Amino acid sequence: MKKRHSEEQIIRILREAEKNQIPIREVCKQHNITEQTLYRWRNKYGGMDVADARRLKDLESENSRLKRLVAEQMLVIDGLKEFSRKK
Repeated sequence: MKKRHSEEQIIRILREAEKNQIPIREVCKQHNITEQTLYRWRNKYGGMDVADARRLKDLESENSRLKRLVAEQMLVIDGLKEFSRKK
């Protein structure tokens, strides 16, 4: 799934919405996003700067990689247990 907005763009949009110069609905129209998306971004990226968002992205990718490694190891262990039961 291709994302339309980078972390830098998301944080810029959130800061623009926080200024309260224009209503949130107008900010969403300008950037062609839904209000639900804006609030979801606010929950995830609220109060972060660009460096924090990049660090979060790196940690999420590392976490998913480690989860895959654990799942693969569990499959290997289950296979070895099954093999030992057959003998």
